[in-house]
Amino acid sequence: MTQMNISLTKQLVAEFVGTFALVFVGVGAIYQNAGLLAVAFAHGLAILVMAAAVGHISGAHFNPAVSFGLFIGGKMPLARMVAYWLAQLAGAVVAACLLLFVFAEVPGQVASQTLIKGTPDLLKEGITAVQGIVIEAVLTFFLVFVVYGSAVDGRAGKIAPIAIGFTVTLDILFNGPLTGAAMNPARAFGPALVSGYWHNHIVYWIGPLLGGAVGGLVYGRYLIKEP
Repeated sequence: MTQMNISLTKQLVAEFVGTFALVFVGVGAIYQNAGLLAVAFAHGLAILVMAAAVGHISGAHFNPAVSFGLFIGGKMPLARMVAYWLAQLAGAVVAACLLLFVFAEVPGQVASQTLIKGTPDLLKEGITAVQGIVIEAVLTFFLVFVVYGSAVDGRAGKIAPIAIGFTVTLDILFNGPLTGAAMNPARAFGPALVSGYWHNHIVYWIGPLLGGAVGGLVYGRYLIKEP
């Protein structure tokens, strides 16, 4: 998925922009109280269009769990994965900062409260942190599995942006009311850092990274066919 003939700096810029778009659009849709379907499509379409735009530059991970899955599957070196993580986290934080400024300019709105609303948390009563981790892990496994199958595998076709974007959409349609359906540590980290809302934050690191690792092992180490 990563294009090794392109400079790392260009790849990091692509990852920064893609992750920025995901957080800016995703939290913005939540701010609009657009409903589950619209929020799911906002996240999915942000991934789809950004993957189409820069997939050929960076591989369009926009997610530390995806990069980790590529690392576990042997498709990405450790140093490059760490660099991707830093770019992704930076993109998420800058997007959240800009949203804080934008929301602060809207009369009658409390910007920090809007960002808290856009920060993933366990939303359904009775969902424990362990259950949240399992749910996030399973859905991130689906995401990384689709990334491998549609973009990394040498047999993959040309529909990776659509497949990956719609995987994010369907995951949110199922899991949005339960855990907020981050499936992405950066998506959780940016709004959490800027709003100061860290409740159950560890769920959104352990779950996605675990799911990404399993996806990398199953597809990257077993099902993959090299190009």
